[in-house]
Amino acid sequence: MKYAGRLAVAAIAGVLSLAACGTDNNGGGTDTASAPASNAGGGALSGTINAAGSSAQANAIAEWKKSFQSSNPGVSINYQPSGSGAGVQAFIQGTVAFAGSDSALKDDKGEPAQADARCKTGKAINLPMVIGPVAVVYNLPGVDNLQLSPATIGGIFNSQITKWDDAAIKKDNPDAKLPSTAIQAVHRSDESGTSDNFTKFLKATAEWPYEPAKAWPAEAKGTGAKGSDGIAQTVKGTEGTISYVELSYAENSSLTKAKVSNGSGEFVELTPESAAKTVEAAEIKGTGNDLKLSIDYATKTAGAYPIVLVTYEITCEKGLSADDSKLVKTFLTYTASDEGQQALTSLGYAPLPASLVTKVRTAVEAIS
Repeated sequence: MKYAGRLAVAAIAGVLSLAACGTDNNGGGTDTASAPASNAGGGALSGTINAAGSSAQANAIAEWKKSFQSSNPGVSINYQPSGSGAGVQAFIQGTVAFAGSDSALKDDKGEPAQADARCKTGKAINLPMVIGPVAVVYNLPGVDNLQLSPATIGGIFNSQITKWDDAAIKKDNPDAKLPSTAIQAVHRSDESGTSDNFTKFLKATAEWPYEPAKAWPAEAKGTGAKGSDGIAQTVKGTEGTISYVELSYAENSSLTKAKVSNGSGEFVELTPESAAKTVEAAEIKGTGNDLKLSIDYATKTAGAYPIVLVTYEITCEKGLSADDSKLVKTFLTYTASDEGQQALTSLGYAPLPASLVTKVRTAVEAIS
């Protein structure tokens, strides 16, 4: 069955109330929304979960790992934040039990078929696990509350706007005192789901001339930095820089964030709440327990911040080894629980909306 309806998303503050009043209503007798991070099948869990991929979700994985391993001391979680592209390839090659990715498996690259072949007896599924808003961050001393339209952002990252006092930036910021400092646009040097989502935003809103991809287009030039932590370090240490990075990294590094205009022309500050308003327009494009989403980057919803990514865990619905299946299922049951989702709010992420997290829990329960 194909889901095509809009996701009814409450404000982030409302999502947090799930812990007090929510149950899954999935037809079972166990309240998995508040299930502890332990083996639902009984007995002590032991073994190693090998996973790799998105650096955008590395902080979330680290927090989940800490809590999960506290309840399951016999389990070791080995997550390598190698980038979404590398993680997906590691999953396809069978070297990890799940991949973290800031974009779902790509049809145009044949990834779903390759991942299904890796799963052998089942199919690979995309499980959205956390909303990671993408901040446009900059280092320009003396300039606060910078506002940027999608067209201006596109011009900067396509090396067409090269000075901070360019007319396009002045138009977005008529009252700002802008220096003539050269702009150094910094992009991810590794394949990244963050780049994929950022260029999808530019393609949808700014007449970006290149196809969205995990790999940054060489024609756009700019300066590369590896991983989300590399982006944050480069911007923090270099005046005149501008880049894109997940909110969690922007906040952890105390980077200055620009307001970005949405489809209605409203300049919006990035907060978990403003990002959640964009996720309201998301549609589920996958079938069955594959929960691939489509984001409306040109949303005209009032107060909606338009650059968001949903980071996925990609694994086999069926086809993992018996040991991997048990470990991955129990770990993802925890990450999708109220406890696991609430742990994200202090890290600069946004929890999954109520309607989506219910579907994720159902999909995780089907892993075998």
